[in-house]
Amino acid sequence: MAEAAAPKKSIWAKHAFLEKNSIWLLIGILIVVAIGGLVEIVPLFYLKSTIEKVSGVRPWTPLELAGRNIYIREGCYNCHSQMIRPLRDEVERYGHYSLAAESMYDRPFQWGSKRTGPDLARVGNKYSDEWQRQHLADPRSVVPGSIMPGYPFLAQTRLKADHIGEDLKVNAVLGVPYTEEMIAGALTDLRLQATPDGDVAELQKRYPGAQVRDFDGNPRELTEADALIAYLQALGTMVDFKLYDDKANIR
Repeated sequence: MAEAAAPKKSIWAKHAFLEKNSIWLLIGILIVVAIGGLVEIVPLFYLKSTIEKVSGVRPWTPLELAGRNIYIREGCYNCHSQMIRPLRDEVERYGHYSLAAESMYDRPFQWGSKRTGPDLARVGNKYSDEWQRQHLADPRSVVPGSIMPGYPFLAQTRLKADHIGEDLKVNAVLGVPYTEEMIAGALTDLRLQATPDGDVAELQKRYPGAQVRDFDGNPRELTEADALIAYLQALGTMVDFKLYDDKANIR
């Protein structure tokens, strides 16, 4: 009689080999993770952009960029986010949910991860410059329950902006589309935005929609409050959100 065929190893027996040999198990895990990572990452190299460009989004003006630097320096991102999620309660409280393109020129982005205070993605032009000045100097004078510390020194500190051209140049290296003309005229544009006594039309041609005025209420001096308020008043004002109003996607 012919000898009986040897029983085939079951799938469980093969799996037991990996469980008993940790080195081979580790190698298998690394291979699987590598394949999964490549499947997610490789397609991005074939896209022209991973962020859909949105009409209206522009680089920060030199004054707004200086204000953003102060915002980061004072740690405002620790208590305020700049990312409205596509959830109904957030949209009804703060405004249209954030678009990725709104942060495409932020180095680094200011999405934040914690809200001790409200989200600031749509704070631009929500309050007057006077309200912003009072809020920075004494938050409880306009928001009685606020636990935010006061920043009265901003209105008393002259803005040191001699290096602003270098800031633009570094951002240009990182991909922000600042031109040589913008970089060369950065300091002039910064002063012009807060003390509009020059060619405002050319400034707004370079930075469409830029708000030009004395922000800190003191036309005699350019202060850190000028810069920070200019930045805050620009947040969320660049995009016409009526074009992106898709409430059907809000959960």
